[in-house]
This record gives sequence, structure tokens and C-alpha cells, in this order.
Amino acid sequence: MVNVCMFVCLCVQRCVVMDIEGTTTPISFVADVLFPYARANARAHLAATYHTQQTREDVALLRAQINKDLAEGVPGVVPLPPSNATDQDKVIDALVANVQAMIDADRKLTALKQLQGRVWRRGFESGEMKGEVYDDVVQALAEWDTKGIKSYIYSSGSREAQRLIFGNTADHGDLRRYLSAFFDTNVGGKKESRSYYEIWQTLGVDSPSQILFLTDVYQEATAARDAGLEVLISIRPGNAPLPEDHGFQTITSFAQISI
Repeated sequence: MVNVCMFVCLCVQRCVVMDIEGTTTPISFVADVLFPYARANARAHLAATYHTQQTREDVALLRAQINKDLAEGVPGVVPLPPSNATDQDKVIDALVANVQAMIDADRKLTALKQLQGRVWRRGFESGEMKGEVYDDVVQALAEWDTKGIKSYIYSSGSREAQRLIFGNTADHGDLRRYLSAFFDTNVGGKKESRSYYEIWQTLGVDSPSQILFLTDVYQEATAARDAGLEVLISIRPGNAPLPEDHGFQTITSFAQISI
């Protein structure tokens, strides 16, 4: 059984770092809106932008990941035509097959997340998609802002994708005014303690205990705690169950946090 705290009082925190999926935003939005959109529109994006410098860099990053996967025998990987191949359609076909397999496997890869962010940008800019953030998160962000407590996002999704989600919400407009910076897996994997050490160093507070990290993932919570951060686990509809005796305080709403 998970013990949910009715009210959590934290006195020394100067910064709050938040996960997105299952913490600030419903898992269903990611699984039912973002991922399907990227899966369905990756081909169109690659075809329309194939010769741009940005997409060439994205393709190079994907190629490196695909070659690594082939060397490691990852199931479902499709070899790409050589980088000097002249048949653009064949290259795109192979890229799309790999990207869709990565999405289906929910792999947390920088190459995939970067491309997804590009595709989602088209959806947000066209108005096809709007971000979804829990009401209690918006209220907490506003309250912390008035108190001078800085808020940050750390997600496996690219920084571009993070800014799109919070900059284009359906019910609350642009929430980026409350967010001081965005971190993605370029700082390190979310289940690695070193990543949270790097975030602490970047934020510049005297002690990692002055940072509150909010996540729904037990392994992330453990890594952050090992780095010295204060941690609360978010319990939201659809989130994965936690291990028994996980040892963390939990919340069902940001309204339960007092800083």
C-alpha cells in the first residue's frame, strides 16, 4: 500500500525540478496524443525538411543510434542506406521504420526525443495540439514564483518539446513564464545519480538538499535522493505502481506541497 501524504512542509528548498509525464502532465496525454502524432507525422517532417541543416544533424544522430543498436543486436532495427545514398525515399523509409519502432518501445533516446520535438513543433504551431498540465501544477507554479522559488523541468523529452508543451497549454496558455530552465537527457539519464549532481551544479544552490525533485518514477526518485536532493513521488491516474516499502513521501497533488 502507498502512503500518500496529506500535506508536505519543506522549509529549505530554493528550487523545484519537475518531471513531466505522470507528474505535471497526465500519462495519457503523452501516450495518446504526443506519441501517436510523432509516429504518424515523422515521415512528412523528414520529407519536407530533409535537406535542411537541422534535419541533416537529426539524421546523423539517428544514424549513430541505429548503428549502435545494430551492433548490440537490438530487435527490430532496420539498417539505413549509406550516408551518401542518393535515394532519399529509401533513407526516409528506413528512418521512419526505426523511429516508429523506438516510439513503440518507449525508448528514452536523445536522437529519438530530438526528432519528436521537431515533429511536435509542427503540431503545436499549427494548433493541432495543445499541451496539458494539471490545474494544481499551474497554481503551485504561480505560488512558488511569487515566493521567489525557481522552477525547472527535467524530462527525457527534448528541451524543445518541453517548451512546446508548457508554452502552448489548452487551459492555461503559456506557462513558460514560471519556468527558469529546461533539462533533457543531454545532462544525463534520469535514472543516473550523476545527472542530478550535474543539475545541482548548474542551478548553483549551496546544497543539493535545497532542490526538490518531483517525479512519478521510483528509479528516478532513488537516483535523485542518492545525489542529495529532496524527493517527492507523484501519484497520478495511470502511473505505474510503486514497489512496496519504497521509502518515499508521495503526493497526489502539488497543492499538498508547502515551501
